[in-house]
Amino acid sequence: MATGTAREWVRRLQPYRMPSDRRSAFETILTLGLLISIWALMWYALSFSIVLALALSIPAALMMVRLFIIQHDCGHGSMFSTAKWNDRIGRALGVITLTPYDYWRRSHAIHHAGSGNLDRRGVGDIDTLTVAEYLALSRVGRLKYRLYRHPLVMFGIGPAFIFMLEHRLPVAALKDGVMSWTSVMITNLAIAAMWIGLGMLVGFKAFLIIHLPIMLIGASIGVWMFYVQHQFNPTHWDHAPEWEREFAALHGSSFYDLPRPLMWVTGNIGIHHVHHLSSRIPFYRLPQVLKDFPELASIGRLTLWESFRCVPLTLWDEERRRLVPFRSVHGRMAAAA
Repeated sequence: MATGTAREWVRRLQPYRMPSDRRSAFETILTLGLLISIWALMWYALSFSIVLALALSIPAALMMVRLFIIQHDCGHGSMFSTAKWNDRIGRALGVITLTPYDYWRRSHAIHHAGSGNLDRRGVGDIDTLTVAEYLALSRVGRLKYRLYRHPLVMFGIGPAFIFMLEHRLPVAALKDGVMSWTSVMITNLAIAAMWIGLGMLVGFKAFLIIHLPIMLIGASIGVWMFYVQHQFNPTHWDHAPEWEREFAALHGSSFYDLPRPLMWVTGNIGIHHVHHLSSRIPFYRLPQVLKDFPELASIGRLTLWESFRCVPLTLWDEERRRLVPFRSVHGRMAAAA
C-alpha cells in the first residue's frame, strides 16, 4: 500500500474520532466495578482457598489491563470530549495502574511521533537494535542486550521493574520539568495511601497475597501486548529521510486478531495499526472501523498462535527489511571475528 493511501486512511477515519462521554463513562465504571468485585471475591476466597484466590488474580489482572487502556486513551485525548476530564480520569486511574499519567503521556506521545523511525528510537519503545549495531557492540554489550531481550526479563522481571520501581522514580522525569515530576510524586503518594488503606481494611498479608499477583500478571500482559504490536513480521522500519509517519503507523503496527473475549478485556488495543493511524479514535470504536473497512483487517494481521513466534525476533535486519533472531547473525559474527 502506497504512502499516499496510508495518508488517505487518516482522512477516512476522521468520523470515528468523536468520543461519547456517556459510553466512555460507562466503560470506565464497568471496568473499575469488575476489578473491585473480583478483588473482593479474592478476599473472600482467601479465607478458605488460597489457590482459588490466586486463580482469580488472572481475570483481575485483565481488568487492570483494561483500565490501563482507558487511561491510555485519556492520554491521547480520545476517551472524553474535554481535556479536563481526560486528564482527571487519566490521573486517577494512574494510581490504580501504577502509572504516573503526565509523565507516561509525554513518553507515549514521543513513541507515536517516531514509531518505526530508526533514528528516533529509545523513548516509549522496546529497545531494538539493527544487526549492524549489534555486531558493533563489545562482548559485554552483546550480553547485556541478549539479557534484556531474554523472555524471562522481557515478560517477567522487566514488567515488574517498570511498574513497581521505574514508574515510582523515573529519572527521565527530572528532565521533563516540574509538571512531570510533580505528577510522579503525587501518584506515588496516592498509591501509598490506597495501599495502606486496603492493608488496614483486609490485613497487610492478605493485601499482598491479593494485590501483588494482580500487579505482576497485569504488568506482564501489558508488556506482552505492547511487544507483539510492534515486534512482528512483516513490520516496517526506516531511517528519517525515507520514514513516513502514516505508512509506518499502518505497516509498522500489527492487527493482533485475538478471540473476541480477549479483545474486549484488552480494550481492543490489538487493532493497533488503526490506533496508530488515528490515535484519537476511542478504543470502543476500533472494532467498528474494521467492520466498515474490512480491507484493514488484512494488514499486519497476527493471530494468538502466530504471536508466540514473535518472541525470538530481536534484531532489525536492514538488508532483509525484517526482524530476525540472534541465531541468524551467528555466521556474520564468526566472519567478523
